Amino acid sequence: MSRAAPMRAAFALLATLLLAPAAAAQVPHYGADLEHFDYPWPVHWFDAEAQGGKVRMAYLDVAPAGPANGRTAVLLHGKNFCAATWQDTIATLAAEGFRIIAPDQIGFCKSSKPAGFQYSFHTLADLTDRLLTEAGVEDFTLIGHSTGGMLGIRYALLHPERVSQLVLVNPLGLNDTIAEGVPYAPLSQLRAAEAETDEASIRAYQRRVYYQGEWNARYEQWVDMLAGQYASEAGDTVREAQARTSDMIQTQPTAHELDRLQVPTTLIIGQEDLTAFRAAAAPEAVRDQVRTVPEAAEEAVERIQGAAIMRLPGLGHSPQVEAPDRFHRALLDALATPGTPQTNRQPDDTTP
Repeated sequence: MSRAAPMRAAFALLATLLLAPAAAAQVPHYGADLEHFDYPWPVHWFDAEAQGGKVRMAYLDVAPAGPANGRTAVLLHGKNFCAATWQDTIATLAAEGFRIIAPDQIGFCKSSKPAGFQYSFHTLADLTDRLLTEAGVEDFTLIGHSTGGMLGIRYALLHPERVSQLVLVNPLGLNDTIAEGVPYAPLSQLRAAEAETDEASIRAYQRRVYYQGEWNARYEQWVDMLAGQYASEAGDTVREAQARTSDMIQTQPTAHELDRLQVPTTLIIGQEDLTAFRAAAAPEAVRDQVRTVPEAAEEAVERIQGAAIMRLPGLGHSPQVEAPDRFHRALLDALATPGTPQTNRQPDDTTP
């Protein structure tokens, strides 16, 4: 071996050590409630009482950008997302004449993260319902992504009279992952996992599970948004809320109640989504039995009365971020025909 090789290795190691603090310093500190992260529209606030304490929900209320069509769309974000992540969808729907309400759920993003809060989809649905009442919304189209899809199902089960149409975008909860072999994780274990979460782990997870191993600079703002919460001085508040909401997801699947849905429902599913909540924790012998979101959606559409499914080949867990134009063509097609039971109908999804 030449003397140059170990010298190059030494210089490479030195460069890594010198650059690591600089890279870490680049992580923005947005605050536990994203106080220093700007949303694309003005933020409104809903103050309420829950579980004996005061809570505050942030939400976007965006008016139609063109002639109003008289319809309201309520957008529910996923666990690794916020109301702001819907920005392209909000702009598209506003241009089509919709009023849009996009809340940050309690425990997430700009909303309160109360100490010791007992998270449940029933509680989040109740708070969302009270927010919508205060905002003067009566009946609406409900669009939920990922964990927001679980919340959308719960809301539609509790308040079917208010939901004119339910659209589920790569929702969790369509299968019971614990029943399929994922071991239950106590809160202490979920806390330990959150303690390891940082910018690099967020990016690596999303790249592998959401975007088929590919990455686009457009995704960086959403990684920064999440990492900026964790990196803030009150980052432990975020970690605790995230651990508790993970417990909510693992213990409160909606899979067993799909037959009870009474509202017109469309599933929009990116077919390359690898999401299967905590499947990596399952014993190797049964890991393949834990279904991904697209696999679970195929059974779910048969169980939800009159449901339709729109498959988006080549897209992953977050099609509204990955390929906004393709996703919005599918979404607008679904919204154009609410209540039409066209099971397995296909959008124009041939454009890469």
